[in-house]
Amino acid sequence: KPAFDDVTPQAEIPEERMEEIKEAYEIFCRTTEMELGFDQVGDVFRAINLNPTIEDVENALGNPSKEDMAAKKLKIEEFLPVYTKLVTEFTEGTYDDILEGLRVFDKEGNGTVMGAEIRHVLRTLGEKMTTQEISACMDGQEDMNGSINIDTFCRYLLEEKKAE
Repeated sequence: KPAFDDVTPQAEIPEERMEEIKEAYEIFCRTTEMELGFDQVGDVFRAINLNPTIEDVENALGNPSKEDMAAKKLKIEEFLPVYTKLVTEFTEGTYDDILEGLRVFDKEGNGTVMGAEIRHVLRTLGEKMTTQEISACMDGQEDMNGSINIDTFCRYLLEEKKAE
């Protein structure tokens, strides 16, 4: 495997972050030429604790076709501008975004939602989460009746993100 020591660091990427990127990139490479498939870019971002949507990743890649997503490859020096574009344009959900999304499920208007309903939504809508991901996200958030306090849950999700 070629070493990445000769890769020119991007001025806007801190050295510590570059090391994380190189390590994740190397782990996900499937070829001896150290190329990463377009379809693996999202996985590399998640491995370095970024959680962009599929749409965010495709946008950073220049909105490739399904065929290109399956076939095209990136060398590390081609990946770095994609990383820079994504982190520059990527905006994560805020407290108000999460609150607004959860209020839809507050049937009684009392600031709580049913945990089972949130689990179902996370499992079936949008970018579906696995049972393990849902359990990790919901762990300790439900009261004895299976209800979740919306405000507490929003704050918990944002704190979890900061802790990563």
